[in-house]
Amino acid sequence: MYLIVGLGNPGAEYTNTPHNLGFLTVDWLAESCGATVRRPECNTLVGSGRIGNCPVVLAKPLSYVNRSGGPVRALLEKYGLAGPDLVLIYDELNLPWTSLRIRRRGSAGGHHGVESVIEALASQDFTRVRLGVGPGHPVRDGAEFVLTPFRRSQQKELEEFLERAVCAVRSIIADGAAKAMTMYNRRARDRTTEVE
Repeated sequence: MYLIVGLGNPGAEYTNTPHNLGFLTVDWLAESCGATVRRPECNTLVGSGRIGNCPVVLAKPLSYVNRSGGPVRALLEKYGLAGPDLVLIYDELNLPWTSLRIRRRGSAGGHHGVESVIEALASQDFTRVRLGVGPGHPVRDGAEFVLTPFRRSQQKELEEFLERAVCAVRSIIADGAAKAMTMYNRRARDRTTEVE
């Protein structure tokens, strides 16, 4: 079994913002599994489904992004899972818009939601799906940027981006993180595999 967690903020005002790409991906993944993510557990909304032959629990913490660690740890404990059974999906300001990178472990890279999960689990050993939201140039206020609704031009690309994120998560579950990294961690320009 895997626990698949998308990071985001609860509330309608955050629904269509880059910071909620984790939530959006989980919703799309749930739809593809015939699941619904609305059962309250451990300060999250959860749903159960299967990816291939593997049972999965899909979750969206209700604690806001920067305090996601407690609910994630509580869910892992409830289902008898550990860090290696966790797939965490979140927006990444340090990656350009629509890029996607899978990592099997490592630091938070300045993402406060990931910092919260690392601190709560006392471990960096969990798989991450990092969804690029960066504009390709430095931003003055990162928090303001990720909480600003998607622009019209981004809306046109969002559906394809979410579909690719769902496929990446399915690949992690079906084929393992290492193989999924080989398939999805490709640089846009030189098409070489990024090793993380």
